[in-house]
Amino acid sequence: MVPSARLVQITQRFEYLEARMAEGGGDIAALGREYAELRPVVDQIAAWRRLTDDIAEAEAMLEDPEMRALAEDELEDLRARLPAAEEALQLALLPKDAADARPAMLEIRPGTGGEEAALFAGDLLRMYQRYAETRGWQFEIVEEQMTELGGIKELVAHITGQDVFARLKFESGVHRVQRVPATESGGRIHTSAATVAVLPEAEEVDVQIDPNDLRIDTMRSSGAGGQHVNTTDSAVRITHIPTGIVVTSSEKSQHRNREIAMQVLRARLFDAERQKADSARSASRKAQVGSGDRSERIRTYNFPQGRLSDHRINLTLYKLDQVMQGDLDELIDALTADAQATLLAEMGA
Repeated sequence: MVPSARLVQITQRFEYLEARMAEGGGDIAALGREYAELRPVVDQIAAWRRLTDDIAEAEAMLEDPEMRALAEDELEDLRARLPAAEEALQLALLPKDAADARPAMLEIRPGTGGEEAALFAGDLLRMYQRYAETRGWQFEIVEEQMTELGGIKELVAHITGQDVFARLKFESGVHRVQRVPATESGGRIHTSAATVAVLPEAEEVDVQIDPNDLRIDTMRSSGAGGQHVNTTDSAVRITHIPTGIVVTSSEKSQHRNREIAMQVLRARLFDAERQKADSARSASRKAQVGSGDRSERIRTYNFPQGRLSDHRINLTLYKLDQVMQGDLDELIDALTADAQATLLAEMGA
């Protein structure tokens, strides 16, 4: 059943926002954000109401003998469309993750597997960079430590654009790869892993950080060698003493490094609070897609078979080459749909 009282409440709130924006009163930016969030919901409400009104009119026409045959044909079509309209409306009414529209911090680190794990971490980086390009997002690497063979020891990137966190939040977890490493002369398949964390960007108002809880160290940045070595003590390492979280940034500007490190620290602290709240809400659940558990093996990339398997939703795709080129929409859409179905079930929809 569609909750009619809630539909009225949402519609009235939308009309109020529209009027306030037309007057030019209040915080226009905040009003605009809420208006934009409610607009697709109100559109779905309007579509559902039009359909139910049409059904009521067709049912009334059944009383007229001359119109009965026409009304029966029309009713069959209208009633067939109703389940899809109700499902679309229910999805629109699902509680939104307040962080969905935010930019995100992407962190990639190699797991088990030595140099091959580091090379795979680099492959994941390029996969996400290509996906960002297809979405028109800005992808900025803020911290990168490479191995001698071009793999990644640690990577932190800042991604901005439309619905970044909403699209990438299900990527957090352990990504396992099965393939023959370039350094393997015997042709044996190795298994290694990399860990991905996607954190919503936090604003200063989201996380209160006591300056007394921070230890800030400056270090000499490591350059690429030769004349390009950065010889100033510009790299910054910030330790959040209560949690033990350590973040570093090694751009050329010490001021910029402190700014970036604080941005990453806020994101990690904000994520920790979200994880704590999610755990409390989902304590009774057997499983949760996108729980963000960093130790959870979420996906396997099997290169010999060209196969990608997402273990959370039992989805297997035989298009690994395309996925590694950034073709992630089919996978992300399936994860999003599964999460929505779980929410609908919890709401008794």
